[in-house]
Amino acid sequence: MAKRQEAAIVATARTGLAKSFRGSFNMTRPDDLMARCIENVVGKTTALDPAEIDDVVVGTGFPEGPQGFNVGRNVAVLAGLPLNVPGSTVSRFCSSGLNAVAVAAHMVENEGANAVIGGGCESITMIQNDMNTTNLFNPWLMENKQDIYMPMGITAENVAKRYNVTREVQDKLAYESQMRTAAFQDSGTLLEELVPVTTTCQVKDKETGEVSEKEVTVTTDECNRPGTTMETLGGLGGAFDKENGTVTAGNSSQFSDGAAAQLIMSAERAGQLGIEPLGFFRGCVFAGCEPDEMGIG
Repeated sequence: MAKRQEAAIVATARTGLAKSFRGSFNMTRPDDLMARCIENVVGKTTALDPAEIDDVVVGTGFPEGPQGFNVGRNVAVLAGLPLNVPGSTVSRFCSSGLNAVAVAAHMVENEGANAVIGGGCESITMIQNDMNTTNLFNPWLMENKQDIYMPMGITAENVAKRYNVTREVQDKLAYESQMRTAAFQDSGTLLEELVPVTTTCQVKDKETGEVSEKEVTVTTDECNRPGTTMETLGGLGGAFDKENGTVTAGNSSQFSDGAAAQLIMSAERAGQLGIEPLGFFRGCVFAGCEPDEMGIG
């Protein structure tokens, strides 16, 4: 049995978050984005021989299409890692990337691995409208626990009503989040973790409807709105419950495309190579709940 090791996070990288459908990554594959992040974390730790990487674990909400076919292995190859480096894919919807990092850390802590890459990628643009819905709904679940297929926006409304999360509280949290994001962007702090990505995207002319392609370089997040005010948030109607809803386009997370990766090493091996840890992974716990209120999970 391998001795327990301390899991050190030694490098991290992510793309900017681009708006789904209308954003800069609307023609960019999620596996290509993930590969860029892996290349970046490996490039930040040149003292580590890539052949020493024990595994690549990638989380994705919908492991199909361009983020299917075991995307974890695909991105390892795309990133130029030696072919002895394996890869795997995990899925827990919104927390898939976190789950992948937890799995990577567990491998270091408990299974004798010295270096594992964990992270996640998602292209809502490429998956959402073209996902495979053949035989999607299990008959028993539809009969006995249909809420398991309930859209997240509706479950958010259930949480708001059931636990008295008022519209004002939701809007205030959204406003504070927007202001904090804007402040971090202005400070340049986020630049250390962002990987510039040059790609091609489709742009639709609002007046003519004409669609064209242009080259862009994504160096920051596109999804936040620095000009947000409490007044503009308060003027928005419910996105899922048009009459009595409190969950709006302003206090909800926007659909976005992007990827992120972390390199996790045993603290001992990192020390031997002179690699300074950014932090340490201490643990992660998941819990189930009623499907119709998954926001409290």
